[in-house]
Formats: sequence, structure tokens, C-alpha cells
Amino acid sequence: MFVKKILAPRWLLAGMVGALAACSTAPPAGPTPPSPTSPAAPPTAAPAPAAAALPPPLLRENARWQPVPWSDLPGWEVDATGRVWPALLAGCSKPAPGWAAACASAKALDAPDDARVRAWLQRTLTPYRVTALDGRGEGLATGYFEPLVAASRQRSKSYSVPLYAAPPNLALRKPWYTRAEIETLPAARAALKGREIAWIADPLDALLLQVQGSGRLAITEPDGRRQTVRLAYGGHNDQPYQSVGRWLVERGAFTLEQASWPAIKAWARANPGRVSEMLAANPRYVFFREEPLPDPSIGAVGAQGVPLTPGRSIAVDPRAIPYGTPVWLDTTEPQPWSATPPPPRPLQRLVMAQDTGSAITGAVRADYYWGWAEGAEDRAGRMKQPLRMWVLWPVTR
Repeated sequence: MFVKKILAPRWLLAGMVGALAACSTAPPAGPTPPSPTSPAAPPTAAPAPAAAALPPPLLRENARWQPVPWSDLPGWEVDATGRVWPALLAGCSKPAPGWAAACASAKALDAPDDARVRAWLQRTLTPYRVTALDGRGEGLATGYFEPLVAASRQRSKSYSVPLYAAPPNLALRKPWYTRAEIETLPAARAALKGREIAWIADPLDALLLQVQGSGRLAITEPDGRRQTVRLAYGGHNDQPYQSVGRWLVERGAFTLEQASWPAIKAWARANPGRVSEMLAANPRYVFFREEPLPDPSIGAVGAQGVPLTPGRSIAVDPRAIPYGTPVWLDTTEPQPWSATPPPPRPLQRLVMAQDTGSAITGAVRADYYWGWAEGAEDRAGRMKQPLRMWVLWPVTR
């Protein structure tokens, strides 16, 4: 969720759930931790105090970067850093300002296994702790993913929820009709007639696709053929986004601590007669465009303009962290809600800032991309974790 340059303003599950957590202390919880690898030997410490050898702090529009030694990054020596290399090279196709020399060096790195990648990072980059301008260093991690939804080209009793391409007059009428008006006003329905990309079975899946900003459709064609296509962001109605999770919390459906996408779905199953009322609480409506999916192993394109890598791409506030920046995360894995949850497992790994979203604001804020594999929806929907962040930036000293 990023207004998105490519996919969209994605409110993500962060918009449904994570925005609520920003108002309170979120329970720790998250992804499978990286497999330990043999750590590279740490660089020899200089005889002078570490602080004297570090470059000065850097100020961004919405963040302060404080240089730190590599030893400050919790878990740094056990991450499988080689797994981030494809995402880093993808980011180098559209490098951040100041990254030209570092990207040229990265492209020339031979046999980038964990040890060589870690050594390259420590030789080429400097770690900076990310804080808010007022010095706060704790923030929030949420998650998002790429839904896969069964769909049909033809409306039927089973497939009755439309996914629309943008109407021709979208740019001429700002704001366009609200979500409720799209469902009820003849003028809105007439403007969308013939704009149906496909039909799906569940209005909650439609909302989920709109919140994520993209997804995949497993489509049954009129002749019976089946194909999987990508559903990409195609615009929105310029209405304000309202969290359905917050709407449910305010009505006592569950507590703020229990708010999650699985909790929203459970409420909808228990209250089918009120689903339309819940959906109408969010006037924002997203339109799509269909794209081919020649390689199902490639993720959706993020705001940087490069494909996202599951487990190694995040959405950030670009005012705090430029696209194409490596980021060290210190958070925990999401856990199923339980009265007696097990101790949280750490999630400490190197990722790339390659996306954004309208709900992703603030210096220490990340939306973790889970991809599209089985379990991605559940993990993304439950992720609402405390977070610390460090950026890795080309050496300036």
C-alpha cells in the first residue's frame, strides 16, 4: 500500500488492519526465519573509537539516518544474504540516486553466495539506523501478498461479483462515484457497463484485490479453457480510503488487538447480511487492468518499477527511504491469535525497498511482501509487529 507509480495506492492489509495498530501497541508476531549460514569474518575494528570512523548522520524528508557499526544489526551474521541478491540486482535496473557505482560493482560480483554478498555489502555500504525526525526508532511492520482468485469471463450464480476496468470518464469526474453508489446508482452502473474484466464469487475477495492493488486470476474462459492472468492496478475513484477493520472494531466485532484479515473474514462469514454494509463503509473503489502472466514465478511490479521478490521486498515511505535501498529489518513473525501464544520468532533479514502504499507512512514503517504461495494470505493478514530498521547506503567517507 504508496501513491504507487506502477501498481497503485495499495492500502494493503496494512490499510485494513495495520493502520489500526498504529494507534496502539501491536502484539509481537511473522515469516519463516532465514536459514543460518556460515558468517563471513567481521571487518577488523579500527583502533580509533567506532563513532570517529563513521560518516555523519543523513537527513531525509521524513527520517533521520544515524550511522552505526555493523555489529549493531541484530542477526546480521546469520541471514542468508545471497537470497537478496536477485532483488538487489533488479533494483539496480532503476538505481536510487547515488547508487550508480555501487550497482556497477554489484553487477560485476562473481559467484554471489552468502559469504561473498555479505563481504560486498560490508565493503561497499554503510549501515544507518532509521529513526523519525523526533528520534523515535520503533515502528510497525505489516504484510501484503498477491492474491490468487478463481474467476469467470461470464456472470453466473456462482460468479456474480464484477472486477472492472476504469470507466472512460474516470478522469473527468473527480471524485468519481463512491463504492455504495457504484452498487446502486444507474448512472454509475451505466458508465461501467461492458467494463467487466471478469467475475468472481466473493465480494471479500474483490475487496482484498482492491486493497492489495494487484493479484492473479485463475480464469475459466467461455470455451472452457483455463488460464492465469495478472490483475494490475488501473486507477481508483478518488474517494477517501476508510478501513473496514476500524469500522468493525468501532462496532465491537473484535478488539483492536484481535484485528486481522482472518478476523474480518470470520466476521463476514458469521454476518452475511451485513457484508454490504461493511464494504460500503469504505468509499474508495479500485479499478484494474488485465496483463498476461508469461512467467508465474515473477512477482508483481512495485512502485520502483521492478518485480517484487517474496520475502525480500518491502513497501516503505519513499520520503524516508528511497526505492532501491537495502534495508535491514528487526521484527518478529506473525502468529495466529491465541490466548496463550508461543514466544515470537525473530524475523531479521535483509530486504529491498521497492514499493510503497498510501497506508505506509512514517520513518520506521515497512510492509513485507509475502508473495503468492500457500500461506501468504494468512501470514500477511496477521502481520502487525514492532519494528526497527537500518538502511545500507553507499560508503561516503
